[in-house]
Order: sequence, then C-alpha cells, then structure tokens
Amino acid sequence: MFDIDISRIVTEYRAQILADEKGQRITAPFPAHVSKAVQYGNGVKAQAVYLSQYQLIPYQRVQDYFQEQAGLPSVPARSLTSTNRPFELLEQFELKLISKLLASPLLHADETGINVDGKRQWLHCVSNERWTLFYAHAKRGTEAMNTKGVLPQFKGILCHDH
Repeated sequence: MFDIDISRIVTEYRAQILADEKGQRITAPFPAHVSKAVQYGNGVKAQAVYLSQYQLIPYQRVQDYFQEQAGLPSVPARSLTSTNRPFELLEQFELKLISKLLASPLLHADETGINVDGKRQWLHCVSNERWTLFYAHAKRGTEAMNTKGVLPQFKGILCHDH
C-alpha cells in the first residue's frame, strides 16, 4: 500500500538575550538562513514552484492548497516562485544541459507563442532524445535562438519545426 502524509514541520528559533554589567543587551545570533520572523522552508518553496510552474496551477489555488491541506498560514505562492532563487539554483544545471546538447549529433529547435505578464513572447526549445532546454524570449528567429549560445556553437544536424 502506498500513501501520502501531508503535514507541516515548524522549527522555532529563539535567541537568548543577556545583559552585561553595564546593562547593555547582547542577543545571540539566529542561523544565517533565518532572516524574517516567519518564513517558509525549501520544501514549501519547491512545492510552490512545482505546482505553479510545472503543473500550471494559478497562484491563488496554490495558496489555497497550502492553507487547506497543510494548514500553513497565507503562503504567498507568487512571491515564492517569482524570485530568482529557483533560477539561481538551476544555473549550473543549465550550463551542463547546454554542454550535453552541444555534444549531440542531432538537435531539434522550435518556438511557440506564449503569454508572459500579458505580453506576447516566444517559448524556445532546443532538444535531443534525452535533454530539453526551454527559454522565453521577446523575439523569434536567429537573435532569440542564439541567446543561450547553443545553436551558434552547434556542429551537428539541426531539425527545425519537425
């Protein structure tokens, strides 16, 4: 039998406050990753990115999910996913992905129109049988396809639109 247990884990940090002989208060430091009175951990952030970006669930529904299923108070899904942090964490992966694509003998490239903040953009795709690179750009064509540096350096066979 397989089952899922949706629960929350709350970690509370307390800082000891001492006073020296002159009455000056000294507060113990919090861990470096704790910067606000209330914040959400990597598990919540990963779920918010997964639900909103991969499953394409609207931000309000992601927020409702966290409140109803996990009892988390008002998780701002948009702010969790709109930061550059997820992208920054994937930067090294993207570099490895590009090197894998460049080593391939055959690549496919294509683009399709998408809506980004109410504006028309193009979702570009470069892939082989194992790896796929997606990225949005304001334009179609050579300038946009060259943005990630894959196609200008690629020496193999390129298939476009098929």
